[in-house]
Amino acid sequence: MNTVLQPPGWAAPKGYANGIKASGDFVFVGGMIGWDANEKFPDGFVAQTRQALENIVAVLAEGGAKPEHITR
Repeated sequence: MNTVLQPPGWAAPKGYANGIKASGDFVFVGGMIGWDANEKFPDGFVAQTRQALENIVAVLAEGGAKPEHITR
């Protein structure tokens, strides 16, 4: 069974999932860009990069994972 991961308050993505928790507790993260939960970009590259990383952490948390669980 797969579960779509959608952090509370985020706008629903169109055509993709922010994350998926798959059988066996695999969490897949996709579509992470530098906008916030309201789909607004902060000013500047550094701020957008920080936001993209915060987005990844939020999706991982929704799946019961943390950054230290990331593999490649």
